[in-house]
Amino acid sequence: MTSEFEIGPVRIGNGRLCLIAGPCVIESEAHVRTMADAIQRIASDLKVPYIFKASFDKANRTSVSSFRGPGLVEGTAILRRLAESTGLPVLTDVHEPAHCEIAAEGADVLQIPAFLCRQTDLLVAAGRTGRAINVKKGQFVAPWDMRYAVEKIASTGNTRVFLTERGASFGYNNLVVDMRSLAVMRAFAPVVFDGTHSVQIPSGSAGVSGGQPEFIPLLARAAVAAGVDGIFLEVHDNPAQAKSDGANALDLKNLKSLLETLLAIHSAAGVPTPA
Repeated sequence: MTSEFEIGPVRIGNGRLCLIAGPCVIESEAHVRTMADAIQRIASDLKVPYIFKASFDKANRTSVSSFRGPGLVEGTAILRRLAESTGLPVLTDVHEPAHCEIAAEGADVLQIPAFLCRQTDLLVAAGRTGRAINVKKGQFVAPWDMRYAVEKIASTGNTRVFLTERGASFGYNNLVVDMRSLAVMRAFAPVVFDGTHSVQIPSGSAGVSGGQPEFIPLLARAAVAAGVDGIFLEVHDNPAQAKSDGANALDLKNLKSLLETLLAIHSAAGVPTPA
């Protein structure tokens, strides 16, 4: 598999630390632009390569009444305009094979949600777009078995694949991160650590997911020390009012200090390369 590759101006792999960050879902065009500009300024000041993320649809919400986003067509158009105006690479989720070609018109990276990481038709359809593909490791999947998700995408001729760790199921409504998984998966693809979904408490609060955001810095520090190619963070300027995953989001005001700490750890640890 490809150990490093470019996503626009961002090069991912071989221990280079990049940032993937943004709100969970597109709440409005104005809001994603505000978030993208604010995060881009911080990343630029710290010289961290940055990919903006937001979903056009959150299809895996706990409750049928939960906010899902603007939908495929409108959401893709919003992301395309954002990418054109900021120059940022953009990442978004896809949930069905039919989404992939349309979403690829507005996004540089198509993300396979954790619950769908074994869905062959979705992985193949995403791979065929030629876009970079981020596969979230399912909470129910062993890290060594993520090799097969990578191989399914590579069967299309697309080897621009990376994997994201976001914790494993540990009893009811809880997740735990096995840091060994980062090294295991880096043997066959670049690996990103999701510091915000890893502190989620799925379906843990009366029809919505809870979270423990106070542990985001701790887990992110450990992951960078262990050796990853990027950090994935859901960031919001007002987590208490976020329309999706606010309970586990990082407050924008805390992003710069966290990144400064992670960069110091990364520098001290050296630049680990895949086995």
